[in-house]
Amino acid sequence: MFTHRWMFAKTFFNHPGQIGSITPSSRFLARLIMKSVPWEQVSSIAELGSGTGALTNSILEHINPDTRMILFEKDSRMQQNLTRTFPGIPAYSDALQLNRNIQQEGISNLDCVISGLPFFNFPETVRTQILDEIVQSLRPGGYFVAFQYSLQMRKELNKRFHIEKIRFTPLNVPPAFVYVCRKEAAL
Repeated sequence: MFTHRWMFAKTFFNHPGQIGSITPSSRFLARLIMKSVPWEQVSSIAELGSGTGALTNSILEHINPDTRMILFEKDSRMQQNLTRTFPGIPAYSDALQLNRNIQQEGISNLDCVISGLPFFNFPETVRTQILDEIVQSLRPGGYFVAFQYSLQMRKELNKRFHIEKIRFTPLNVPPAFVYVCRKEAAL
């Protein structure tokens, strides 16, 4: 656990725009996110910004054994750590390739995307491209659950999704908002 915290802090200081916090997600944040997902409807899921796997462990506790899962982590050391820690779960480096990578894994659409990406740290073009990838990857009615450290993404997420609720946990470093969003169902 200490090694994971150290790896996270080091990445934060080396690439502050790539990572949103100095420490991995707390169990309080993980609990709030897990409570936001209708797990019985999830047979395919992607986690963006998997970091050291703090949320990945919680996701694995909630999914069915046959649920397809795919991880994304840009930092190469953290990605290698994920591959060692979660053998058999594919880990890719670029969320901008989300759709290409799920197709490579034989997944046509995702039921859920959970994201820890610090969207507001990214240039607007990158943020837009990633959000477009997420929308395209989700099945109609699919869930997008993202935690952020401010409400700055509310307007942008509202353009692409139906925001079902925004939850808050002060028991995280830093305190976090959890956006629970759904892709509009096909008519």
